[in-house]
This record gives sequence, C-alpha cells and structure tokens, in this order.
Amino acid sequence: MRKRPQTLAMILAGGRVDELNVLTFFRPKSAVPFGGLYRVIDFPLSNLMHSGIEKIAVLSQYRSYSLINHLGNGAAWDMVGRHRGVSVLPPFTGSEYSSWYNGPADAVYQNLDFIQYHRPTEVLILSGDHIYQMDYQQMIEYHRDHDADLTIAFTPIAAGEASRYGVAGLAGDDDDVGGRVIDYQEKPVSSSARWASMTVYCFKPELLYETLSRFDRDRPTFEFGRDVIPHLVDGGANVHGYRFRGYWGYTRTIDEYWRTSQDLLGDDPGIDLDSWGVRTNLEHRGICDFQPMTIAAGAEVSDSLIYNGCRVRGEVSRSILFPGVVVEEGASVRDSILFFNCRVGRNAGINRLVSDVEVDIGAGARIGVGDDKRITVIGWKNRVEAGTVISGGCVVYPGLEPGTVVGEFPPRTTIR
Repeated sequence: MRKRPQTLAMILAGGRVDELNVLTFFRPKSAVPFGGLYRVIDFPLSNLMHSGIEKIAVLSQYRSYSLINHLGNGAAWDMVGRHRGVSVLPPFTGSEYSSWYNGPADAVYQNLDFIQYHRPTEVLILSGDHIYQMDYQQMIEYHRDHDADLTIAFTPIAAGEASRYGVAGLAGDDDDVGGRVIDYQEKPVSSSARWASMTVYCFKPELLYETLSRFDRDRPTFEFGRDVIPHLVDGGANVHGYRFRGYWGYTRTIDEYWRTSQDLLGDDPGIDLDSWGVRTNLEHRGICDFQPMTIAAGAEVSDSLIYNGCRVRGEVSRSILFPGVVVEEGASVRDSILFFNCRVGRNAGINRLVSDVEVDIGAGARIGVGDDKRITVIGWKNRVEAGTVISGGCVVYPGLEPGTVVGEFPPRTTIR
C-alpha cells in the first residue's frame, strides 16, 4: 500500500529577478551561489530535511539546468528512498495546460494533480530564495492545533519597511506564538503593520484546490500575496499567522544579497552555519574534488570564509571565496564575494565586488574605485584586462569577448 505523506512541500524555485541582475542571467534566483559553498535553495531544503518532511516538489521554470544539476537525485539532503524524494516540476504542454507558470500561485495550480495524487494532510509552500533556519513542524503543529485553513509564517520588520513585503496585522500579543490574521496587504505604500510574510504557507489541501481553481486563468500573473491571501482573509477563512523570531535573510537585490552574505562574517555572525546544519550537493561543480586551500607565506587573511581549492598569496579581508578562487601575490580583496574559480591577478585591488564564476581579473586592475558604498557586479566568465579601472557601482555583463578592454567607467555605468 502506498504510504501517504502527512505533509507535502512545494518549493517555488523557478523565477529570476531583475534586481539580481547578471547573477541570474544563466540561473534561477534559487540557484545563486551563497556563503562560499552553497546555493540559496540549500537553506529551505535543509530545513525540510531537519523537519522530517520527506516528499518535496520543486517548481522550476527559468533556465532550470543549473538548479536541476544541483538538486541531483536529492541524496545530499537524504531525500532518496521508497517513500521520499525530490521531484522537479517544470511547466508542461498537455491536453489541459500549455503555458509557462504565470506567477507562484499559477505554478501550484498547474500541479494540483501532483498534490491530489499524494493526498497529503497539509501542503507546505515555500520560497526557494530566502536564508533562514526553521523547524517547519512547529508551524505545522500550530496550524493543526488551531484548525487553520491557512497558516503563514511572519517575521518582524522595522517601521517604514512595509512597502517591501506582504504585511499583516495579527491578533493577540506580539509575544504569542501566532494569531489570527486580521488584515493583509501586499507591499502597501504605507502601513503600520510590523509582521512581514516569509512566503512560507501551510494550506489545508481542500482549501488550496478550491481557491486556486476559482481564479481567472487569463490574468498576466497569479500570486499568493496579491491575489490568494487577501481573498481568503476578506472571505472569512480561518487564516493564522505564525510568528518566527529567528534570523531571516532576504536575497532579492544585489544589496540585500551582499548584506545577507556579510552576516556570515564577524565575531557574532547572524548566520551560524555550524549549528544550522545546512547541506549542499558536493558533486555540483566538483566541489568534493577540490584539494585543500593554500595560504602562502606572507599572505594576510582576516574575517573571511575561504573554501577548498582556493590559493591565496595576497590579502583577503571580510570576503567570501568560493572553491577554486586564486588571489595572486600583492593582490587585495576587500568586502567582496567571488564565485567559483575566479582569479585575481598580481597587485590587483578589488573592493565591494560580487563576481560570478570564472572571472579573470588581470594584474594591476582596480575594481570598486571611488565609491565605498555601491557594489560592483561582474557577470560570469568575463576577463578584465590588466590595469583596468572600474568604479564602484558598475555592472559588467557576461559575454565580453576575450581580450576586450572594458576601460575606466564612472559609477552607475552599465557595461555590456
């Protein structure tokens, strides 16, 4: 007899955001590298593993190859077995549906048959692009105890930040575990609400079927925050909020990605990878085959994460180096994030740079000059010629021909 999962998890992992710019040119936002070793989707996947939720669907659409390659067969998160596993659900063409996913809610709607096949007690829907540690079982227990139709995880925000999130007023005291959702607004111009949605939803399956099937399929996009949640709250459904008080990192923009990454550093980091138990696929990009890192005599390293395969002969401070990064003699890397297999040439200096994979920075180049606040971003597999100067805040798009001299640029210039 087929085992029925109590909870079926669905990870929304298929989209890209313009705000992440060249980092999502060739991958969905959930597959963006993070923390020197991981991908952003590793965090919800690891949460699911530690929460004992073993049946997972990943809704993927935009440039899925990188994500599919990373997920593999799910073994990295112990999701291989007769009654457990990770299923990738891309859009499909068939007798009934024949379109791309038009938003997160539409992605779930187009896979209602997958949910119905498994007949779960509840459906847990998660964003694949947030950094946090959470035991979902505690939220699920709250959901069951209150016989909620929908329970939403919320995190506290500071005054004036409501316009960036879906926000709600919750019944009861802020110290309570949760409370009934009194009102909900998606990215309001102004609001006094202090609780922001984490895009973690626990649904009764029957309500999910009924609600998603009711909406007009011809709308340009179909979203939970803008369409589904206000409809349920206004319609009198039993919608609850679960108050989450742990760390929650947003990675929607370059600035947010950089700030969240910086929370890995310092004497008291906001993100404690040792205690969080985050897993990743060590076979993706051959991470498991890199040799130990090498720190040469005379090199200087402070407050940084440096992983296997890195060779450091220069100076690295408050930076994150993914496997295979090389920093040559006399080079300086400050407040930067360098993805896999980048190279910083002799006597080059970089400051507040986020560099995609396999970028080669020539000897004596200067990146992030003249602006200590704006972040420079370089797209994958580019070569910055020796002696080049790039001001802070520039974006270098991928695809420059080898040997192209990108020259000296003022702040906020986009280099294609």
